[in-house]
Amino acid sequence: MRLDAVELGDQFEWVDEFTWDAVAQEQERSLTGALLVQEGTKLHGRPITLRSGGGVWTPLWVVRQLEVLRDQRLRVMPLVLPDGREFSVIFNRADGAPLEAEPLFREVNPGPDADYLVTLRLLTVAPPSAPPTPDP
Repeated sequence: MRLDAVELGDQFEWVDEFTWDAVAQEQERSLTGALLVQEGTKLHGRPITLRSGGGVWTPLWVVRQLEVLRDQRLRVMPLVLPDGREFSVIFNRADGAPLEAEPLFREVNPGPDADYLVTLRLLTVAPPSAPPTPDP
């Protein structure tokens, strides 16, 4: 699994993969009491929450790379899952901390290889547009 240029363990679990509904729906009543339903397909905005859940440990040096990504505004990043699916994502800052890292063992001064349990909150967005090609 890879987020931008950061290699992640392949055992991260996509915990909200099946809670997404690609169809948006609005319901309202007309003045006559009839039910009016509108539906449309959501193009982007799917949450992707990746959690180690005890199955994968992430070294501190990787957590530090994730911090650098997290601290950049509006950075669109490629996410490649172990099954080959690819998404363009940004950090989801509206549903809690976009990056959580809890040490596996408490240490006063953890080294770069200290293991952490990590949660990443991401959100799908439109892929960045390709830069225009210059005229010959």
